[in-house]
Amino acid sequence: MGALEIVLGIVLVVLGVALIVCVMAQQGKEKGLSGTITGSAESFISKGKGKTKEKKLAIATTVLAIVFVVLAVAFGIIVAK
Repeated sequence: MGALEIVLGIVLVVLGVALIVCVMAQQGKEKGLSGTITGSAESFISKGKGKTKEKKLAIATTVLAIVFVVLAVAFGIIVAK
């Protein structure tokens, strides 16, 4: 294995772990029955704050996933040569 393959492998592992952390940090989209019962108790301000954090986390997850796939394809091309 060349140095480039080792570096790309390490970067892929780090990106994979970061992607897992981002996905696990997100809250579920559906609240189920408990969300129906207590949904009216949430204030408008708390809803807005949560959405900005969730939106940033969703964007970070999307960017990490795209970078991960591009690097995985590049790694596959490099190893195949």
